[in-house]
Amino acid sequence: MSEMAQQFAVSRLTLADVDSLLPIEEQSYSHPWTRGNFTDSFTSGYDAFCLRDPDAGVIAYCVVMAVVDELHLLNITVASSFQGQGLARQLLDHVFNHAAQSGMESILLEVRVSNLRAIQVYQQAGFVEIGRRKAYYPAQSNTREDAIVMRRSQG
Repeated sequence: MSEMAQQFAVSRLTLADVDSLLPIEEQSYSHPWTRGNFTDSFTSGYDAFCLRDPDAGVIAYCVVMAVVDELHLLNITVASSFQGQGLARQLLDHVFNHAAQSGMESILLEVRVSNLRAIQVYQQAGFVEIGRRKAYYPAQSNTREDAIVMRRSQG
């Protein structure tokens, strides 16, 4: 990872931001979230946060869902031209603070087994592997890829 870049202020995402998320999502993933995925998340009351660059607009975002005493990280994405600058970690730190303020005991996520870069970021942030979900993610050529389930305790 390169030296930490400028810190961007974290702000909340709303339905009005969906159009700015779709190009980042489509560039980042082989099976990106759709407009419907984002819309459903916002209308369901999930929390979503972003980092904005004054010139580029939204450059990183995440969506989290509270389930009883656990926060589930559903999506965290950094625009490709801003990767390697510590922005995912900055968003994760915000999620950790949000979880603590909300009384959450832990944060759960799934990550593709092939996403070694993300796994490393999560491990460095204190997440540990707690299991696997077989054939969880769609993959190329109508196949499926396993997910690693990771958790970070807040205590």
